[in-house]
Amino acid sequence: MSKVLLVEDDPTNRLVFKRVLTKLGKLEVHCTDDVAEVLDTAHSGQVDLILMDVGLPNSYHQGQPTNGLQITQILKADPETAHLPVILVTAFTMPGDREKFLKTSGADGYIPKPIIDHQAFVEEVVTFLAAAQNVG
Repeated sequence: MSKVLLVEDDPTNRLVFKRVLTKLGKLEVHCTDDVAEVLDTAHSGQVDLILMDVGLPNSYHQGQPTNGLQITQILKADPETAHLPVILVTAFTMPGDREKFLKTSGADGYIPKPIIDHQAFVEEVVTFLAAAQNVG
């Protein structure tokens, strides 16, 4: 069973995404918005993909406010975690946000919120997982 780390600060989104990914996608999902836990989990090798919220207004790293783009940059700059696919899942959906966020963060994908079609969401995540497993 593939393991997904969901980095999300909104309790409702956490609950919905976890249920959808678990039931429809048959994925194991762990949720957090704690930066240290994200980094530790990524280094543990116990996760196959990270779904990263961009906002994260209550997240801090080394005493500094940190958003999902910055966490993704940290993960992608570390040779031990750079291979992990990171998919941004965000409500920031203005024209140009997708390209800017992917370029800035180094993330592997971008899924806009709100997630209306749960099946399409699961299929997109599973596609990223399959692509990562074929590379790795």
